[in-house]
Amino acid sequence: MFKGEKDLSGGVARSRDPVLTRQRLLQAASQEICHSGFRGSDLEAVLNRAGVTKGALYHHFENKEALGHAVVDEVLAAGVRDKWLRPLERATNPIDALVRIVQSTSTKPEWLRGGCPINNLAQEMSALDEGFRKRLAKLFSGWYDGIAAALRKGQKRGLVRNEVDPRERAIFLVAVYEGYLSLAKNSQDARVLRAGKRTMILQLESLRPCPGQNRSYRPMPEELFLQNEHTNRRKAGTKNAYKVHRPHRAEDRLSV
Repeated sequence: MFKGEKDLSGGVARSRDPVLTRQRLLQAASQEICHSGFRGSDLEAVLNRAGVTKGALYHHFENKEALGHAVVDEVLAAGVRDKWLRPLERATNPIDALVRIVQSTSTKPEWLRGGCPINNLAQEMSALDEGFRKRLAKLFSGWYDGIAAALRKGQKRGLVRNEVDPRERAIFLVAVYEGYLSLAKNSQDARVLRAGKRTMILQLESLRPCPGQNRSYRPMPEELFLQNEHTNRRKAGTKNAYKVHRPHRAEDRLSV
């Protein structure tokens, strides 16, 4: 259940406000789809959750498919905006913001049981209904684009390594995030998701530049050893300065 989503069951709606009625139907449909999938969801159950009449349902939505499409466009898209895109738009440092977003992902049993509603619906309906597929593709694309835009701003501020491809990393992050949610749903084990969160945070931390500079290349200790050998030989005027002599005895090796 996304932030701001409420349990609407257990009462008939008293308000005749058409906007409120429509919102109740969308939230109720979202909950029913999360619980039973789109094909397994029942309109009568949606009406009971929302506390509205069938006439009110068909006043706002032509059929079940139209209701499901609206859930993607309005409820699921709002969840991505609230959890991911708005915090990134406000953030000074995108990596810090992404770490906080990943850390905020709940490992409570009710979340593990449901998994990610976006991924659930994409897996269920993308091959069956073009309306769902296109809407979900647009949602995913907006998700990637929001992360990528934040990473580009971070690069301009010297907070993200210059050689990082923002869109590739954005797609990678969403794929890993969704994958771990699916694995946790299948295993019903919070440890799976906790391990995934740690891995994602380590990957995000690797996007930061070296302290004091933003460069794409950082020599490994072995490379530094070879560079020092060349430099020392040139300074000493040794013949064949560019031929590196590697020490064989452990006690002769340099500490790097």
